[in-house]
Amino acid sequence: MTRHFLRDDDITPAEQLEILDLADRIKADRWGTRPLDGPQTVAVIFDKSSTRTRVSFAVGIADLGGQPLIISTETSQLGGKESIADTARVLERMVAAIVWRTYAQSGLEEMAAGTKVPVVNALSDEFHPCQLLADLQTIREHRGTLAGLTVAFLGDGASNMSHSYLLACATAGMNIRVGAPIEFEPSAEVVSKATEIAETTGGSVAVLTDPVAAVGGADVVVTDTWVSMGQEDEKAARVAALGGYKVSPELMAHAADDALFLHCLPAYRGYEVDAAVIDGPQSVIWDEAENRLHAQKALLAWLLAKSAS
Repeated sequence: MTRHFLRDDDITPAEQLEILDLADRIKADRWGTRPLDGPQTVAVIFDKSSTRTRVSFAVGIADLGGQPLIISTETSQLGGKESIADTARVLERMVAAIVWRTYAQSGLEEMAAGTKVPVVNALSDEFHPCQLLADLQTIREHRGTLAGLTVAFLGDGASNMSHSYLLACATAGMNIRVGAPIEFEPSAEVVSKATEIAETTGGSVAVLTDPVAAVGGADVVVTDTWVSMGQEDEKAARVAALGGYKVSPELMAHAADDALFLHCLPAYRGYEVDAAVIDGPQSVIWDEAENRLHAQKALLAWLLAKSAS
C-alpha cells in the first residue's frame, strides 16, 4: 500500500519514532542511505516561493542517490489546463515520489488519491508536517527525549505551524500549549484530533489566550511569522492583534531556565520575536534549519520502503 505524508497524524507514534531514529542515523552518515540510486527522479512542485524547503529537498534527494525535478506551477499545466488527478497519473509513470508545496490541503489529498507513488506535503495552508519532523529531531538532539516535554507555541494559533505542532507533539507524547488570541484559535477539528492522540500517548493539549500561562515552565518555546504568504494585506491588523504574543526576553523568562527557542524561518525580528531571543543562547534555529535536510531524507526513505512492502 502506498504511504503518503499529508499531515502529521498520517503516521503513528511508533512510525514517527522510526522516522526520527532514521533521521539521526542519516545525519551521522549522510551518504549511507541511497534508496533513489539509479538515479530515480522525485518531482518537487512549488506553488509558493521557498528557500529551506527547496534547498533541503533538492539536496536531500541527491544525497539519497536520486535526481530532483523542480517544477513551478507557473510554468506547468498543473491546476491550469490539466487537473490535479491527471497530473498525478502522469507523474507516477515517471517519478518515484511527489513533493508539493501548495495552498489548499485538498489539492494534496486529490494528488495522493490519484497516484501510486508517495506524496509529501512540503507545506500547505493547513499543515507543515515536514517542518515538525525537523523540529522534533532538533528538540530530541538537545533534550535526549520528547515524551513528557512541554512545548509552547505562541502567535497565530490558526496557522499551519500551530496545527502541525498540535498533532506532531501529541503523537510524540508531549504536552503542547498554543497561546493565541481568541480570533486566532486553532481549528477545532485539529484540536480534537490532537487531544484524541494525546490520550493514547500520555501527552496533553491546551489552547490558552494568556501568553504567560502558555509559556510558564515550558521546555520549548516556538513561534512563527505573523504574516504568511497571501496575508500581506492583513499585516497591520495581524500585528495589532498578535503583539502581546511576541517572544521577548521577558516572556522567555517564564519558561524553564534551559528552555529552547525554535522558529521555522523566515523570521521578522521585532515582530513575532525579539532579536535578543532568536539570536541568543537558547535559540537552536540553525540546527532546526539543517535538520530539514536529514528529517526529509529519512521521511522519503521511509515512505519508499513502506510503499514497496
